[in-house]
Amino acid sequence: MKIITKAFLIITLSALLFSGCKNRSDTSETEEHHEESESMVELTPAQYKVAGIELGRIELRNLSNVIKVNGILEAPPQSLASINAVMGGFVRNTTLLPGNRVEKGDVVVVMEHPDYIQLQQDYLVSSSELTYLELEFARQKGLQEKNVSSAKTFQRTTAEYKSIKARVNALVEKLALIGINAKQLQESEKISRTINVYSPISGYVSRVNINIGKYMNPADVMFEIVNTEHLHAELTVFEKDIGKIKEGQNIRFTLPNEDNIERLATVHLVGRLINEHRVVKVHGHLEKEDEQYLPGMFIKAFIEINNNMVNALPEEAIVQSGGKRYIYILRGKRMENNLEMTDFEIIEIQEGVTEGLYTEIILPDIFDINTTQIVLKGAYSLISKMKVSGEEGCGH
Repeated sequence: MKIITKAFLIITLSALLFSGCKNRSDTSETEEHHEESESMVELTPAQYKVAGIELGRIELRNLSNVIKVNGILEAPPQSLASINAVMGGFVRNTTLLPGNRVEKGDVVVVMEHPDYIQLQQDYLVSSSELTYLELEFARQKGLQEKNVSSAKTFQRTTAEYKSIKARVNALVEKLALIGINAKQLQESEKISRTINVYSPISGYVSRVNINIGKYMNPADVMFEIVNTEHLHAELTVFEKDIGKIKEGQNIRFTLPNEDNIERLATVHLVGRLINEHRVVKVHGHLEKEDEQYLPGMFIKAFIEINNNMVNALPEEAIVQSGGKRYIYILRGKRMENNLEMTDFEIIEIQEGVTEGLYTEIILPDIFDINTTQIVLKGAYSLISKMKVSGEEGCGH
C-alpha cells in the first residue's frame, strides 16, 4: 500500500513540474513583449494614492557655487516693543498671556496709584490758575500801555503768567505719557485713579513679567511684543567667505525639522564688523512671510555666490539600483478592466554635484525637459513594485 501511495505522489509532482514548464513554454511567445516592458511599471488608482506620487519637472538651479551657513530668524528693532510703566504703579488688571495677538493701541494692562490722582489734580489746579493769569496778564498789559500801572507790577504778572503756563504745558505732556488726554480731563474734571497702558505696535506677546497687585517701577519691562510679519534672516558667515558675499545674492534656507522644504531670501546687508569668533553677520530679506516663522528660530542656509545653473531634481526623486541612478517619468494613463491605470518608465541618468536638497542630473539627449513629467515623490515605491514584479514567475 505504501509503495502505491509513493508512486502516486511521484507521478503527481512530475505532472505539476511538467505543467509549470509547459506554462513557461506557452508564454515564450510573449517574452519579447515582456522584455520591452521591463522598464515600465503600472499603478492602479489605489496604488497611486498609497505611493504618494507627486509629479513635476526638472528645475534650473544654482548648485555647487554656494556657501553653506547657519543663522537665525530675527525681528528688526522696529518690530520689537518693550512695554514699561512710565510712572510706577500697581497692576490692577491684565488678560494677556504669551502668544496672545494684540493690535496697535490695544489696552495691555490697567494700573493704579495715588500719584496718578495727584498729577491730574495738579493739572486742573494749574489750569485754573493759568486761566486767571491770562486775564490778569491781558489787563496789566493794557494798563501798562496806558501808563496807568507800574512797570514792576506788569513784570511780576508776566513772570507769574509764563511760569504757570510752562507748568501747565509740562503737566499736559506728563498726562499724555500715561495715556490721559488733558483737554478731555479739563472738560470733564473727572479724576481717575487708574490708567491704561497701550500696545505701541501690532504683534504677539512674547513675554509677560507682571501679575495682579505687583508694583512696577518705570524701568521694569511688563510685556514684550514682537511683530512677526517682518522677520529677517541673520546669517553667520566666516571671515574667509565674506569677500564672496554681495547684496542681491539669493539665499535658500530650511527650518528645523523641515529639511525637505526650501525657502527663499535675498542678501540685503553685509556686516562691517568681525567679532571675536571671526564671523560676520549678513542680513537677508525673506521672500515671503509665514506664520511658522518665530524670532530666534534656527535655520540652515545656502548663499548663492554666482550663477551656475544646471538641471536639478530633489534627491528623493532619484533612486539607486545596481550601482546606477534612475528617475521615473510619466508615460500616460489608460483604461484597463474599468480602471484608469497610470504608466511610468524608469530612465537611467548620471549625477553631477549635490547641494542641499537638490542634485544635478545629466539626461539622455532625447529627453525633453519642457514637456516630460517626472516623479518627484514616490519614486522608491515604484522601484520596489518593479523588483517585486520581477521576482514573480516559475523561474524564482
